[in-house]
Amino acid sequence: MLTRVASAVAATVAAVTGVACSQTAPQTPELKAKWQDASLHDHKVKTLEGKDADLKDYAGKVTLVVNVASQCGLTGQYAGLQKIYDTYKAQGFEILAFPSGDFGGQEFSDAGKIREFCTTKFSVTFPMFEKCRVKSGDGQSEVFALLGTKTGELPGWNFGKYLVSRDGKTVQFFASTVTPESTRLIDALE
Repeated sequence: MLTRVASAVAATVAAVTGVACSQTAPQTPELKAKWQDASLHDHKVKTLEGKDADLKDYAGKVTLVVNVASQCGLTGQYAGLQKIYDTYKAQGFEILAFPSGDFGGQEFSDAGKIREFCTTKFSVTFPMFEKCRVKSGDGQSEVFALLGTKTGELPGWNFGKYLVSRDGKTVQFFASTVTPESTRLIDALE
């Protein structure tokens, strides 16, 4: 209980002050050259259940890539994510959720617990992938290395969002404080 209270307080402080909601992504010449022409669809990942997944399956769709956490003060954003997924899915929209414990260790270690929580609490039906590291450095997910290099920003907290074009190459970053139903995000999506 104390951990949840501390997490909620930390998330509230981050949301109110804007502190830690985004961070600058490394922008070395090597990274820029590596990711300049790359697409989100060039990557293979694992589903939350550990099965192989190829992001080329999402080519031609607008995608929202989100780093999520089950025990965060912003976890309520799952409801908004599901709402916009339900609204826009038929128009070629996907949400790709990547659980991460990078910020306050606020994600379960067990994939089954993550799935159960998301399904039971928020009726999540959009694709979820295995827990990964979104922060820069050793072990960072290639998906987040690509998106961070393209935008110059990485999530500084849970529920950072990247809106990715149908070709997988044009990306816009939205900090954790931008809710899924915000006018700013919906306008960019539409």
